[in-house]
Amino acid sequence: MRVLIKNALASTEAKDNITVKGWIRTRRDAKGFSFLELNDGSCLTGLQVIVDAQVPGYADIARFTTGASMVVEGNLVPSPAAGQKWELRATRIELAGEADATYPLQKKGHSLEFLRTIAHLRPRSNLFGAIFRTRSRLAYAVHQFFQERDFVYVHTPIITASDCEGPGRCFASQPSRAT
Repeated sequence: MRVLIKNALASTEAKDNITVKGWIRTRRDAKGFSFLELNDGSCLTGLQVIVDAQVPGYADIARFTTGASMVVEGNLVPSPAAGQKWELRATRIELAGEADATYPLQKKGHSLEFLRTIAHLRPRSNLFGAIFRTRSRLAYAVHQFFQERDFVYVHTPIITASDCEGPGRCFASQPSRAT
């Protein structure tokens, strides 16, 4: 059963045999193991994954690059490092999708001008992730406010004077062709 990273990070106790899925933010290799930071979009913070060389799938660790998607099975354990409560000790890793070498998002911050050039990847940036979460909470609060007061939410058509391709003439009265 998949566990969202936000739920893993909020856990109150260690857990065995959990599965997380997400995109790799960073990978650091050491002798005999690798650190990966994994994010699934459920929160801004990533989950640190420790993968030992004996873990099934480790032979392909060079393909686990920033932006690639992966599935990790492992044990959620308290982290000995400062600044993070939990880390995931991998027991199995699987590369779900590769990212090519030109993947533009890195761990560093990016300017809005740069993010405008890669619109399809904006949701993976922390800036847009925070904006989307805030917008979602605000929209939920507004809808909840009106629903609790028995209002009905209706999508109304957009009324505009634009007649780009001429469909407005379809309903205009036509002169009779009496001869």
